[in-house]
Amino acid sequence: MNWSKSAISMAVVFGLSACGGGGGDDTPPTTPEYEYQAYACDADIYEKAKELRIYQVMTEAFIDGDSSHDYNDGYGTSHHKGDLQGIIDSLDYIQSLGLNAVWMTPIFDSEGSSKLDATGYFTRNYFAIDPNFGTMEQARTLVNEAHARGMYVIFDGVFGHHKGNVTPSPNGLTPSGSDNPVSYPGTDNDTLEFYKEVASYWVTELGIDGWRLDQAYQVPIGAWGEIRKAVEDASKATTYTMNGQTVNPLAYMVAEIWDGGGNQIRDEGYGPEAAPGVCSAFDFPMRYSITQTYAVEENGSGGRDATNLNAAFNAQIANPSHAVPNGFIGNHDLVRFGDLLQRGNIAEPNEQEYWDRHKAAYAFLSAYSGPITLYYGEEIGDEVPDFADQVGNTTCADLGLCDDHVARNSGQVEGLASEQGGSVFSANANQADLRDYISSLMTLRAANPALYKGERIAINHDDAANVFFDHKQFEDNTILFLNNTSSNSYTIAVTSEDIGSDGQLRNMLSNETIDIASGGYTIEIAGFESLFLEVMSATDDGPQQGNGGSLVGTGPLADCNAPDVAGNGPLDKEMWIRGNYNGGDGFMATPDSHKFTYKGDNIYQVVVNETATTSFGFKFAASDWSSEFASSTGVAVIATEQAMSIAAGEGTESSVVIPEAGEYVYSFEINDALTGGTMMISKCE
Repeated sequence: MNWSKSAISMAVVFGLSACGGGGGDDTPPTTPEYEYQAYACDADIYEKAKELRIYQVMTEAFIDGDSSHDYNDGYGTSHHKGDLQGIIDSLDYIQSLGLNAVWMTPIFDSEGSSKLDATGYFTRNYFAIDPNFGTMEQARTLVNEAHARGMYVIFDGVFGHHKGNVTPSPNGLTPSGSDNPVSYPGTDNDTLEFYKEVASYWVTELGIDGWRLDQAYQVPIGAWGEIRKAVEDASKATTYTMNGQTVNPLAYMVAEIWDGGGNQIRDEGYGPEAAPGVCSAFDFPMRYSITQTYAVEENGSGGRDATNLNAAFNAQIANPSHAVPNGFIGNHDLVRFGDLLQRGNIAEPNEQEYWDRHKAAYAFLSAYSGPITLYYGEEIGDEVPDFADQVGNTTCADLGLCDDHVARNSGQVEGLASEQGGSVFSANANQADLRDYISSLMTLRAANPALYKGERIAINHDDAANVFFDHKQFEDNTILFLNNTSSNSYTIAVTSEDIGSDGQLRNMLSNETIDIASGGYTIEIAGFESLFLEVMSATDDGPQQGNGGSLVGTGPLADCNAPDVAGNGPLDKEMWIRGNYNGGDGFMATPDSHKFTYKGDNIYQVVVNETATTSFGFKFAASDWSSEFASSTGVAVIATEQAMSIAAGEGTESSVVIPEAGEYVYSFEINDALTGGTMMISKCE
């Protein structure tokens, strides 16, 4: 099998709690023996879901539209007065951005007034609206008004933990087990039936279009299948009017599993193809690749090039066929993109590069195949003033500046005051320019299925390290997407065969054209610019570059049968592949199956039986971390000898896509100074 020579660089998130509400338990759910009914993903629902352009709001931090419904306390630096009326008042603005859905953090009654209650993620009454956010009638108005604008509404569901002393459902059910996590289910408890009732109730009662699923790993795979089926059944029995047509609620469900590597999302979210769990999940691995490339991630790791983005797409081959990832950059648990630019000492809001990098990152997101989500304020390059560096854990909560809630600042919507009695917001020139650009991207995306569900082919070219270049096609809609991840300008030369075109290319934003000349094209792209080029005359065969090379390398680093040599070689210590592969325990384990042996001539090798297509982050490291090495580029390329360097600390790992099962030899040759050398991963013949 031939394979494109690229691989994913994935962030490894150490010590992060995958919780939307400022706290949580990573303990797997207690699952008494129970045989779940398996349900396939509904192909029509998740094909339609690829059209979603979702706007996420943190309810308590967004817009104060009704002073009689306020929390006045919460995590982050906002006014803590956000409410349902504020979202209703913002619907025209959200629609003007070219977005077609709104997701709000939980709005169910927590029966309290604490910071944690304000998050909504520890509820007590799943069947009532929190009076600090509004009323049932306001919730109904929000859904109806959104639908009248052709927009979907997605609620936020926490089906794995709660505040305790939960109010029984209309059918008299309550969840079993502890508060966090609950117990799913044997025949002796009602947890599954309770949450099926919750999930379907709001579809029937208000006509909501689906659920974002908080800490989805707390719910067993089989239970997700049954809850999903309950939502779909409720949807089929419910109708409303959208764009002049009678339709059923969308019944889209998207899981949050905070995993930078992807294996946990696959194992505890998507589940096996024979018995799927969720059908869509937020693409955290892609999110970290985006921030590493255009800014830095929260731990400061960055400086990756365009190959990092291509590798993140390639890593999706490890997903089951029913998986529909949801692309995003920010949310309420992450540091804002603008603050990450400042954390990395890359750009400040008073510098043009700050805005150029925003445009580049969100242009990339706009060409993502699958549903996408924008966090409120991203469209205006929002940031938290006087915040960039991580604040210590002992003081950050009091200041509202912890990394996992600092993005919950007050919403800013054109023509509205953030809080009652405050000043009406009016964007400055840079904010308005970015907002208008993102709006144009969303309009372009909505009109071109090649962008939101097209098949992608990476186009090889001489400047691939700096310019991401994709061919995207759905039926007769064919688009070339180029994204310059650097500040330099480039001239890209490609042949007609390279891109599958024998006519003009049209810039879909400027309407300028590029003519074919001598069987090829010359494409000029400025620093941080993105180009959407419509292929006006696509060839029947499409791009003819070949899809890569062999998985089997050459030379001593590709030798799967080299004899061992006594001792530990020049490093004088045992070394392992450490990573977030299955069995790697998030870089903490040192399994014998991944232990190197010394082969002589400064070469260390281990042959690993990779049992399935997979992708993961890794390092070559000692048990005490006294030696750590990784690819110098952060991306391991199968069957290619690459430079290796010291990789100490977080965010310095490499990563790899294993495109097919088999035995692979992992090798490195240490230099005499013990500061690096060369490495290779090669399939054994």
